Amino acid sequence: MKKIKIAFFDIDGTILAFGKPDMSPKTKEALNKLQQNGVKICIATGRPLVTIPQFEGVDFDMKIAFNGSVCLLDNEFIVNKMIPAKEVSIIIENAAKMGRPLAVATRSRIVTNGCDDALREYFELASLDSTPSEEFEDALKEDVYQFMIGCVESEWDTILEGTHSAQIAAWWDSAVDIIPKDSGKGNAIKKVLEHLNLSVEESIAFGDGGNDVDMLLAAGTGVAMGNAVDSVKAAADEVCGSVEDDGVYHYLKEKGLI
Repeated sequence: MKKIKIAFFDIDGTILAFGKPDMSPKTKEALNKLQQNGVKICIATGRPLVTIPQFEGVDFDMKIAFNGSVCLLDNEFIVNKMIPAKEVSIIIENAAKMGRPLAVATRSRIVTNGCDDALREYFELASLDSTPSEEFEDALKEDVYQFMIGCVESEWDTILEGTHSAQIAAWWDSAVDIIPKDSGKGNAIKKVLEHLNLSVEESIAFGDGGNDVDMLLAAGTGVAMGNAVDSVKAAADEVCGSVEDDGVYHYLKEKGLI
């Protein structure tokens, strides 16, 4: 393995166990030791910026949010992609025809115009409140980076019907994120490496969900968590232990990175 200079980490199911408020002490130790060894650490999540937890004792060098639609380095936007306003309206109309409520995510908030079982459970996975908000229409006046909607794969084409600048990012089988086209964590990683003048081989990424596949493929070494689904493991270069068993910590220690 070439000397690693940057490491990308999904949050939910990778460095944070589902339903837990904070990372384990071992995971925090691993991330801090990586930094001490000169490796930049970067969050790469599907979460909106405002829902990324502040992990006490860990200071990430960079944040990739909205499934790669935004990348922040020292408050500088390396990536900043929005869904065009015209297509925002189309997606809302499509969801209404389907009888599906939506959550909209802007840089400052995430709010819903209703809630069904799938969307509620989707929010609960990340410990978020899915209560419908009167702010939904106001949020649409802001730049929209992402929608969340409960659905199954057979409904994906219907959700995107009439759009040309949006795509699906899915890490769960009953709900998806709708993001700008040509976004995704993998494309964000490519932009970051180019910005920092780093080679692909100098990067490593950890993830567990379907929306992590392009990230694992984009990094020099892609590591799937032991709790990842089979399709994610198949796309990865290696598989580590599960998040509940401090898989990131033990992998980094085994490879001599910490």
